[in-house]
Amino acid sequence: MSNNHSNTERNVTDLNKRRKVVRLKTVNSKNQMESNSLPKSPESLFNTIFNYIFRLGIVGVGIGSIFGTILANIDLTKPLFPTVKIPFLTSEASNSETAEESKITEEVKPPNNTVTATNNNLTPAPLAFSQELMPLREKLLKLTAEYQDLKTSAFFVDLDNGAFVNLNGITPVAAASTIKTPILVAFLQDVDAGKVRLDEMLTMTEATKAPEAGNMQYQPLGTQYTALKVIEEMMINSDNTATNMIIEKVGGAEALNQRFKEWGLEATVINNYLPDMEGTNTTSARDLAQLLMKVNQGDLVSLRSRDRMLNIMERVVTRTLLPQGLEPEAIIYHKTGDIGIILGDAGIIDIPSGKRYIGAVFVQRPYNDVRGRTLIQDISRTTYQHFKWYEPRNN
Repeated sequence: MSNNHSNTERNVTDLNKRRKVVRLKTVNSKNQMESNSLPKSPESLFNTIFNYIFRLGIVGVGIGSIFGTILANIDLTKPLFPTVKIPFLTSEASNSETAEESKITEEVKPPNNTVTATNNNLTPAPLAFSQELMPLREKLLKLTAEYQDLKTSAFFVDLDNGAFVNLNGITPVAAASTIKTPILVAFLQDVDAGKVRLDEMLTMTEATKAPEAGNMQYQPLGTQYTALKVIEEMMINSDNTATNMIIEKVGGAEALNQRFKEWGLEATVINNYLPDMEGTNTTSARDLAQLLMKVNQGDLVSLRSRDRMLNIMERVVTRTLLPQGLEPEAIIYHKTGDIGIILGDAGIIDIPSGKRYIGAVFVQRPYNDVRGRTLIQDISRTTYQHFKWYEPRNN
């Protein structure tokens, strides 16, 4: 009995101890939870945020290094994906379109022969007329119809796309002093080829001395000029004596005529030294436009000679024809001609917007009829305004 009572007391004691232990654990757990739920101090919060930002920065640097390595091994000059060209026209439609274009350009197609530039470092740009600008053509036809007794020959080319206007532009006409432009091109070819130097001295002789235009005729025979001075006088002041000196220097009329044929100029021929008051030296509006187009593209002469040529032609003193139809801000590089019965002007025109076109106009008239000059001015003005506002359609 005594033993049973003793065992019972021990069991009660052990149970009480276990209860105390459980209560202590419960209290500790509750205290810990309360401790965790308490707000952290500002310093502790700042440290936590800083640690997160620092870790994100390390990750960003790692990713940047990976992408930098990838980009360093990619050739960005090559497309990432191949370009696939999809034909939109069937061969039948393409042939039909080509045939139609041939009809449009048949009258003004360039010559079959290919002329290489004198400078071997040049790659001649292809000469190509595209389509005729019918709205401008209609305007010019209406304008010329007001001068029934004057014969007009004109050719204009848009140098951005080869669009053109042709008004009897293939018809041969008396060249007058516009013949000096192809003579200048031939001379500059010889400069490029090393056959003549710009500082070379040329001598005025009895054979080359000529009346009419220019002041060199008033100098004594045997007077010498640099070749550069001679070509400047030939173009800027339209000096006939200077022109004859250059014709002689490049080999004479026959040699020049042969070159003109090689360039594809069908109507441009020198039959006599200057002055040619009878109009035996001939050209056409298209010939001069085509010549200037070739020069502008870097064909026939080097780019250096082309720039020199344009610099000289910009300083031509006679500005009564094409320049009168332009705005003051426009620039024209041109050469005029006048032998009384015919007036002409051909040049390259720069519009302030950056557009460039070529124009060549001749008007046959009663001797010294001022209406010829007025007509060329009106044609120039109409054409300039057209190209100033003209925007080609995207086909």
